[in-house]
Amino acid sequence: MQDVKSEVTLDDLALRLRDAYTGGTVPPLRDGLDPVDAAGAYAVQEINTRYWQGQGRRIVGRKAGLTAKAVQKQLGVDQPDFGVLFDDMQVADGATLSPARCIQPKAEAEIAFVLGTDLPSVDTTPEQVAAAVATVHAAIEIVDSRIADWKITFADTVADNGSSAFFVLADEGKPLPGLDLYTAGMVMEIDGEVVSLGVAAAALGHPLNAAAWLARTLAARGDPLKAGDVLLAGALGPMVALTPGDRVRAVVGGIGECSFTYGDA
Repeated sequence: MQDVKSEVTLDDLALRLRDAYTGGTVPPLRDGLDPVDAAGAYAVQEINTRYWQGQGRRIVGRKAGLTAKAVQKQLGVDQPDFGVLFDDMQVADGATLSPARCIQPKAEAEIAFVLGTDLPSVDTTPEQVAAAVATVHAAIEIVDSRIADWKITFADTVADNGSSAFFVLADEGKPLPGLDLYTAGMVMEIDGEVVSLGVAAAALGHPLNAAAWLARTLAARGDPLKAGDVLLAGALGPMVALTPGDRVRAVVGGIGECSFTYGDA
């Protein structure tokens, strides 16, 4: 019997995911990717990254995902993942995101860094990240999946650009010195009701740990983080599914808050 997987190329999978943005969700990519095939999954992500750049989209940073140990265990992996942030993925603080631009979105609160200097070293430490940070922001990531019903494996989410969609940064950023990025508490509300609670240490034990992992990983791939890049350091608490009309607000203690509205009810 012929192996079906051998007939499905990485380019086929990349096209399948691109088409899903407008054509609707697709089944998990198991006909072409083993669930833990990191190399193949990142290759698919890279194919689509270059495609989107060719369409005029501009990379403005990266996101770290799977930074919670519980989620890693759930997907059978022992490391985080990353995705690309494009300029058209940013939603202004307080603005409205149209549901027509999403498929099955969920929101999660995070801490974001904007870099003031490059991070080119494959040995980047959390302390070196801290020295490179220009501002720290409360953030909301709107994750989404082109995979039907969020039935994702590690390979599915990596290939699908880290299940990314949009992000919101607090307009006001703060300098890092003096901020407590370890014990800072997070509250996310929808329509004034608390829907998610967390703490900054949820992101690989410290958001700077997540940022350093991302810096090292990207430097090793020959695509290091640069001054001006936005870096989302991972969820601080559980993600929450969105319904049209939702008004979402995230507050991170000592750092700030941001919000957006998910369309009209």
